[in-house]
Amino acid sequence: MLSIPTFPEVDRELIRSLAVYSDRELVSLHQLHPEQGKFFTALFCRYGAIVHSVVQHAVESQVQADYLFAIAWQQIFDELDRVKLSANAEATNWQNWTIDITGSTIDRTEIPPADRIRYSLAAAPPPLKCYLERALDRIPPLSRLIVVMTQNLKWNEQRICAYLQGEGQKIPVASIPDYLAEGYRQLTAAIPEDIRDLYLLSADAPTLLESRS
Repeated sequence: MLSIPTFPEVDRELIRSLAVYSDRELVSLHQLHPEQGKFFTALFCRYGAIVHSVVQHAVESQVQADYLFAIAWQQIFDELDRVKLSANAEATNWQNWTIDITGSTIDRTEIPPADRIRYSLAAAPPPLKCYLERALDRIPPLSRLIVVMTQNLKWNEQRICAYLQGEGQKIPVASIPDYLAEGYRQLTAAIPEDIRDLYLLSADAPTLLESRS
C-alpha cells in the first residue's frame, strides 16, 4: 500500500499563521503578491494529502505517485495564476477544484516506469519545485543554459565550454565555474524570499543543487 507523505512545512510558523485565511483569500493573496510563495504553500499544505491520495490510484509505486503528485501541483500552481476571481468565487469549492485539476493532470500525463524517474519529493517539495522552475524561466538565457547543463545533463566544464563555443559563445573553460556561480546566484535571488526561508535556509534543508535533482 502506498503512503501519504508528511509535509514538515505545515508546522512552520509562517504557514501556521495563514490558517485563519479561507481558500479564496489564499488564492487572492497568491495572485496579488506573486513575490511571496507562502500563500501557495499554505494551499499546498491544506490539500497536499488529498491530492496525493488521488494520484495514488493511477500508479503502482511510491516513486510514480510522488512524481505525479509534483506534476499535479505544478498544474495547480499554473492554474491558480490564471483563475479569475469573481464576486461568487467565495462559493467555489476549492477542494473540488483542486481534485478536478489533479484528475485532468492524471488523464493527460504519461507516467514513466519507476526506475526512470529521478524526481525526489524529499529533495524538491512541490512549492519549492514550482518556484524554482519559475525562477529558471526568469534568469538570463546563458545563465539558465549553464545551470541546466550542469544540473540536469551533468556535463563537465570542458563539455559545456565546447557546446557554448559551437553556439558562438566564446567563453574559456576556466570561466565556466564563474558563470555557473553567477547563474546559481541569479537563480536563488529569483526565488521568493519566503520560499528560500522555508526550504533552503534551515540546517536540514536541501541545497539548491539537490532540489533540482
